[in-house]
Amino acid sequence: MTKPPKLTPLSLAGVKTYSLKGRCSKVNFRDFGSPWQTGGSVADFVAGLPKILAAADLRRIAAAWVAARRQGHLVLLGFGAHALKVGLSPVIIALLRQGLLSGVALNGAGIIHDAEIAMVGQTSEEVEAVLGAGQFGMAEETASFLNNAIAWGAQHDLGLGEAVGRQLLAADFPHNDLSVLAQAAALQVPATVHVAIGTDIIHMHPSVDPAALGQTTHLDFRLFAALVSRLAGGMYINLGSAVLLPEVFLKALSLARNLGHTVDPLTTVNMDFIQHYRPLTNVVRRPTLGTGQGYALTGHHEIMFPLLAALVTELWNSGQTTWE
Repeated sequence: MTKPPKLTPLSLAGVKTYSLKGRCSKVNFRDFGSPWQTGGSVADFVAGLPKILAAADLRRIAAAWVAARRQGHLVLLGFGAHALKVGLSPVIIALLRQGLLSGVALNGAGIIHDAEIAMVGQTSEEVEAVLGAGQFGMAEETASFLNNAIAWGAQHDLGLGEAVGRQLLAADFPHNDLSVLAQAAALQVPATVHVAIGTDIIHMHPSVDPAALGQTTHLDFRLFAALVSRLAGGMYINLGSAVLLPEVFLKALSLARNLGHTVDPLTTVNMDFIQHYRPLTNVVRRPTLGTGQGYALTGHHEIMFPLLAALVTELWNSGQTTWE
């Protein structure tokens, strides 16, 4: 066998270079952050953030949110139950009271945690500790109240979200001030609930009325679609829903456009601690293709959403529309 010739290293003698000063660079010292100074304000904090990647996006999202509301456009928030379980109810309610949110959408689990917080000020059971005994999800008060509220809503041609909110107010629970649905009903802000049958603990109880459940959640889909049809120039935020609400949003948007509503331009935001395929596709990319801007912010809900809300509130109260 013939031995191959010895490999000669490539010579670097003819390499062509250019001046660093003339090169286009993606990072400039003018975009760097500033160290925190004790006693600073929220505005100081924002000013000290780098103008790079997610920090730049955070500013842009806050500015787009405030600009949308100043111009009379809608800002809608869809959120999964985890947002309530990590203590964000007061933040969401404050945004509703300030008129910074035009409507909210929840999944089916959201009404469970929202109602339990209103009723007793606590929620979220230890599933592993009770699943073996078949006790997971068997709290009587939760199921009876919610299933009766949904049946009452069907009788009065109400959507699921409004029905539960109004019944929470009627029951005058001790922690209604912490219930997103109760406060939305009090403020007459649209709150819709989107249910997948069999995913929520109240579906396991004999008090469930499947027909009422389907009727009220389908009405909420149509109400949500009506909001989406008016979303041109506004913003949709998906907070922590990996599957259900991104699917509902995409279908509502398709229905609105099918009926002649262009919903253009549109800003969308997905906030989660893991960026999943479905929200990135159905919220960030597809709806804004050629018609707006989509953003993805990654981080824990209990940190990122209050941070964004603080930026928005500060900017709104300042009378300005941008942090720049």
